Amino acid sequence: MFKALLLTEKDGKVSSQITQLDEERLPDGDVTVRVQYSTLNYKDGLILNGLGRLVRNYPHVPGVDFAGVVEASQHPRFKLNDNVILTGWRVGEVHWGGYAERARVRGDWLVKLPADLTARNAMAIGTAGFTAMLCVMALEAHGLTPKSGDVLVTGAAGGVGSVAVAILAKLGYRVVASTGRADTHQYLKDLGAAEIIDRATIAQPSGKPLEGERWAGCIDSVGGSTLAAVLPQMKYRASIAACGLAGGNKLETTVIPFIIRGVKLLGVDSVMSPPDERWEAWTRLTRDLPAEKLDSMIVPAKLEDLPALSKQILEGKIRGRVVVSIGA
Repeated sequence: MFKALLLTEKDGKVSSQITQLDEERLPDGDVTVRVQYSTLNYKDGLILNGLGRLVRNYPHVPGVDFAGVVEASQHPRFKLNDNVILTGWRVGEVHWGGYAERARVRGDWLVKLPADLTARNAMAIGTAGFTAMLCVMALEAHGLTPKSGDVLVTGAAGGVGSVAVAILAKLGYRVVASTGRADTHQYLKDLGAAEIIDRATIAQPSGKPLEGERWAGCIDSVGGSTLAAVLPQMKYRASIAACGLAGGNKLETTVIPFIIRGVKLLGVDSVMSPPDERWEAWTRLTRDLPAEKLDSMIVPAKLEDLPALSKQILEGKIRGRVVVSIGA
């Protein structure tokens, strides 16, 4: 038997409970993991509150990320007691996830924990931090360097934004952080933000197809009208790495920034990221994300805390990264 947070659905309403489950109920997979830590992402918030129709089959164990130790393996790359990480692959949505003391998954979905990273810090990074690193890699691949100019990070106090600010600052970029929460200003400065702007200044498009060239790059986890407002402000041949929709999934804009300035809109997906890219990102995270900055982002939690925290993350009230201790 193992402890788990189980979601059930009745009359269209999703509810959760902490319960004991028999290991025989675990889904098919060739690796069984004793979960030590998980985390809370925006997508987890949606799932825990029954939003977005991300989960179709109940009962269900959510949790899109986990880190732990291999207990049984029929996969050639993993053996007993290997330390592993899982993010993405629709685990926690279609497949039972990490909000439990045990998880069973396909070994192809796992990444070995880098030697310089603890399981706790891996989940302080989680999908949000992993996505932030993919965004940095995408911007660099399209020509961004610290000499290019200011890099804007929207939703900067959230999970993706916090890690993005810390990574970019460590790499020598001048980071401008956008947030609507005055209480996070010092937190963002401590992570390395050189300047902070109120999100209200970029919350709505000006109506002009082009504005003054301000941003050499942007990591955007907000989407919607914020992304539409930033596009006309991008420098010539600059890029935006778009990875979220906390502000909405519609984008009303013009083609002018793309065909006059050569602006590039780079979609960044972490869920189906291929293995080689995953390993590169995790390796870079151990090098380019200062451990002391990561520690300052952590909000510790237990399984019992998740229903309340899931509402807070949807309301934009979570600062940094929630790390859920499960079987540590």
